[in-house]
Amino acid sequence: MTTIDAPRSPQAPARPKRRTNWEKWGWIYMRVSGVLLVILIFGHLFVNLVAGHGIAAVDWAFVAGKWANPFWRVWDGLMLWLALIHGGNGMRTLVNDYAHNVTVNRVLKWGILLAVVILIVLGTYTVTAFDPCTVPNNGLSFCK
Repeated sequence: MTTIDAPRSPQAPARPKRRTNWEKWGWIYMRVSGVLLVILIFGHLFVNLVAGHGIAAVDWAFVAGKWANPFWRVWDGLMLWLALIHGGNGMRTLVNDYAHNVTVNRVLKWGILLAVVILIVLGTYTVTAFDPCTVPNNGLSFCK
């Protein structure tokens, strides 16, 4: 008769160290960021278009007045980061699905990463460095 060792007996081989499952975390990120983006985008649209005077009122003065409050800078910055990373991750998934040539796949994914990083840097700089005290062409200032 043959005896089978218990699965967790000392004689059982050790399990190999698990690596991080990036695809799983990417999938989770897409779901969480999607829900947050729906809230952020509809809040953004409501404040900019419905609560105000419509699209005609969205100009430099409107943005300067809105971004004078740090809350709206964080709101718009968070929306920017989540949307760009969400979109970049979606594009990466499409490249993995349809670009079967290893070189083309790698080039496209590096291009997506580069575009996302450049847009996040420029967008974050715009949101954080925007100075509402700057006097535009019409001579209005929000700091006098």
